[in-house]
Amino acid sequence: MPDTPSSQANITIYHNPKCGTSRNVLAMIQNSGEEPNVVEYLKTPLNAEQLSALVKKLGIPVRDLLRQKGTPYDELGLGEAHWTDEQLIEQMATHPILMNRPVVVTPLGAKLCRPSEAVLEILPNAQQGGFTKEDGEVVVPGKQPNA
Repeated sequence: MPDTPSSQANITIYHNPKCGTSRNVLAMIQNSGEEPNVVEYLKTPLNAEQLSALVKKLGIPVRDLLRQKGTPYDELGLGEAHWTDEQLIEQMATHPILMNRPVVVTPLGAKLCRPSEAVLEILPNAQQGGFTKEDGEVVVPGKQPNA
């Protein structure tokens, strides 16, 4: 997958190919007929300004974008209340592994896609056929989460 946008990519996924949820979300985007702009944020980290803009698009608290598992979250003491949003964003810029994934931005909105089916809420096109996630769970075409 290229890390640069295609001429028609209007969907961006902030992706970690080692993450099963991220791989499932990418496959669901592709199953909708779209070829997204794939940003492997561990290889091409976002700076603080880009992270701030992404948090604003997501409309979530900065802490909701922080990942704890498999990161230096505990060692850095990021669970402590004294951290400002700006400081947390700086920590994510310094340690990209702290950014939770996958994050998808489409013309319909932006979303942290955990669980992976959350991406269906912001995809412009429905799934083009059945989709089976890596764990064997079937995603029914046209069915939205919590529908």
